[in-house]
Amino acid sequence: MSIDALYRHEGLKLRRFLLRLLDNPADAADASQETYLRMVAALSRTSIEHPSALLFRIATNVALRMRNRGRLERTLFAETCEAELAAVADGYALPERQAIARQELRRLADAIDALPPRCREVFLLSRLDGLANGEIALRLGISRNMVEKHIIRALLHCRRSRLDLF
Repeated sequence: MSIDALYRHEGLKLRRFLLRLLDNPADAADASQETYLRMVAALSRTSIEHPSALLFRIATNVALRMRNRGRLERTLFAETCEAELAAVADGYALPERQAIARQELRRLADAIDALPPRCREVFLLSRLDGLANGEIALRLGISRNMVEKHIIRALLHCRRSRLDLF
């Protein structure tokens, strides 16, 4: 099946699916475009027996990645109130230091985004949502040992990215 035929057959269903997952029309449109770009790349590499199934699998991964990235960015770049700014006005909040800190946070967000999907998911559930390793294992249907391996891998990757900052 060509990408045009797939788009005509599944386009509306895919947009509705992504809108339900992301709850934002602009994000759903972006995710739809990214999904089709990835689908074109997949079709160029190999023949696909069930293109609709792959399309929705790709869409799910794209939506989860966007949602996790948005959650991470909201946490990392949350607005600070004036009282919080005044509390750190003792020299640590100089504009240069703020700019450097934002750059480091952006680099860290990029490093987390570059992790393999399952590793990133485990890391975000652990560090962002504060879930215990056992809870993550139950939620994802993997062993606790595997959860620990994913977290270690993510931490090492983030540490290497941080070292590259200097």
